[in-house]
Amino acid sequence: MSGLTGPSAYIPEIFQLHAKWMGEKPALIHGAEQLSWQCFGAGLRRVAAQLQMLGAKPGDCVAIAMDNRLETPFALFGAVTAGLSCAPLNLTVSDDALMRMINDCGARILIASPDQVARLDALRGQLPTLEHCLAPGLSPEIANSTWQAFTPLSGDADYTPPELDANQIFNIIYSSGTTGTPKGIVHTHKTRLDWSYALALALRYHAGAITLCNLGLYSNISWVMMLCTWMNGGTLVLQSGFDAGATLEAIKTHSITHTAMVPVQYQRLVDHPDFSETAIASLQAIMSCGSTLPAGLKDRLFDVLPGGVIELYGLTEGVITTLAPEDAGGHLASVGKPLLGTDLLILNDGDEECPAGEAGEILAHGNIVMPGYLNRPDATAEASWRDAAGRSWLRTGDIGKLDEDGFLYIVDRKKDMIISGGQNIYPADLEAVLLSHPEIKEAAVIGLPDPIWGETPIAIIADPGDQLGPAEALLDWANARLGKRQKLRDLHLIEALPRNPNGKILKRELRAQFAAAQTGANA
Repeated sequence: MSGLTGPSAYIPEIFQLHAKWMGEKPALIHGAEQLSWQCFGAGLRRVAAQLQMLGAKPGDCVAIAMDNRLETPFALFGAVTAGLSCAPLNLTVSDDALMRMINDCGARILIASPDQVARLDALRGQLPTLEHCLAPGLSPEIANSTWQAFTPLSGDADYTPPELDANQIFNIIYSSGTTGTPKGIVHTHKTRLDWSYALALALRYHAGAITLCNLGLYSNISWVMMLCTWMNGGTLVLQSGFDAGATLEAIKTHSITHTAMVPVQYQRLVDHPDFSETAIASLQAIMSCGSTLPAGLKDRLFDVLPGGVIELYGLTEGVITTLAPEDAGGHLASVGKPLLGTDLLILNDGDEECPAGEAGEILAHGNIVMPGYLNRPDATAEASWRDAAGRSWLRTGDIGKLDEDGFLYIVDRKKDMIISGGQNIYPADLEAVLLSHPEIKEAAVIGLPDPIWGETPIAIIADPGDQLGPAEALLDWANARLGKRQKLRDLHLIEALPRNPNGKILKRELRAQFAAAQTGANA
């Protein structure tokens, strides 16, 4: 029997349908500005029209070097509305890394925040593919030079809706760089659509969602909030950055129902003097990701948050598990089960499947896995494994284990694992012991070279107020609670742990810093 079928509606088309049917319902709030779905959809069409007038063609990439401002979502989704791909860039990286990312994605068009104009002008001679530069809020003298005005809220909106293809690139998200040179992670229109649907279900988003987003929009965590909210026709409240007091105020002012943050943000939130159950009473579903929630913090969040917390483990490359609050009772240390439409395997060093309870590398397969890294077939091949049936799986580089009920537990990053005297030591196990100390809030364990054991673990503790007392006493306290082969060689107190903008501890920087200090001490 024939049916009334047609081509799939992809995300840009869904947003335009929302603009038609949601009307004056708020889509985006930033500070005092509130834009309806009708206004948001018109702005996306204006951006698409401007990009098409500049000669952009399907397959072209638009690089986005913008902070969290009202115009940034228009730049991101206006590009894909025009049939282009977008590459949101982390502004905190070095000039060299920024230049390499723009060249890697082959951007012909760049949209930037005004405060990035001078920085990017200095790089123009090293950006051979770049033809057009746009920015909002330009002064007349800058707008009349090599930069054009970016005005999504005014002007014409006469654009030609493109024919979208399932395998066409939707966006390129560059890796955080915590383990080396950032790589461009490709998402297609289909993978982003499937990803959005499955995540929205797992994270309990709905049409009434009012979502607070305070992480940079280059981060895939922010894309969780943007797409899960907007696919349902909800409202996104965009903040310029994270501040615990401002976050609590925004939750109260806007009756926030959903958000996603990293563990260190939740820690600062619950430690803030204005934090109370009343202050967060509107929250319905919150997600934690980026790194594993420390056990003590996880317990506290379940105690004080109305709907508990949904912990998410995932990689931008396309593996996600979530722990639903109703499953947390007997599996609180777990990060849950795979997202709808995906599968997991745990493999040992011989690429053999591990039984329940045995740790190995986590691999993922499913409809949200990236097609590969941009321009990096070598890295794509390194991250791939094929099973006996010929199916391709994504290697995560993370160590985990499954229990008898199929719940996943994260053990550590494979590259962070310490091998001492031939024994595997997982820093996360040692960090959990350190964080059980009532006064320790942030801790990292790294391995440093040792002439006898190969590597030995040392601990670095954040102590911004010099409140923890002597490092020697803390070292004795920790080693009294660690196993014989886990004992720390040393413990250091520093003002703050280095983190990327998503809150992930930069262990590579710690290893470099303390290895250099060790070399100097031995000289």
